[in-house]
Amino acid sequence: QRQALGEVNLTAIPEFEAIQERHAFVEDQREDLLKSIASLKSAIRKLNQTSTARFLEVVTEVDVKLKEVFPILFSGGTASLRLTDESRPLESGVLVEVRPPGKKLSHMGLLSGGEKALVAMALLFAIYMIKPSPFCLLDEVDAPLDESNIDRFNNLLLELRKGSQIIMVTHNRRTMEIADYLFGVTMERPGVSTVVSLDMQRVKNPVP
Repeated sequence: QRQALGEVNLTAIPEFEAIQERHAFVEDQREDLLKSIASLKSAIRKLNQTSTARFLEVVTEVDVKLKEVFPILFSGGTASLRLTDESRPLESGVLVEVRPPGKKLSHMGLLSGGEKALVAMALLFAIYMIKPSPFCLLDEVDAPLDESNIDRFNNLLLELRKGSQIIMVTHNRRTMEIADYLFGVTMERPGVSTVVSLDMQRVKNPVP
């Protein structure tokens, strides 16, 4: 039986020590990975908790502002935000429910084109009004609105400019009438652009 074992491997002990050292190194790496995974899972849980709390807080704030802005643009009515899946806020969609004056409660997808534009504006301005900036730049957002809706939109602009300076690109005459200053570009001669400005306060209240 001893002879069947064959010759003794004289390098077995050094090989064992090398493998043992490699095994210890791999085990240390495994422990580090497990600790990193646990740390990441803990960080993800904290982020999800913070994100959920902050998201719900913002949705509530936007809902409150939307209830203020919507009646200005629609001359009445109500609007609100609702999560499509309140059990999973971070994966949920957000539904805009509106009730224009004299109409039944519906969501934004069932409204006409002009009404959709007004609801979109109401939602965007509600988000903006939570934390307004010193400047608000608008680029022809009044283009899809008809004459009656323009007046309501202008009423909202008058509210917004109490806390922000509004810079607006528009071709609508009614919107220009509520501006403090007008700036435009004209081409009196072909190929030569000229910037012109107008102080609306002086036009409305001329100095005798």
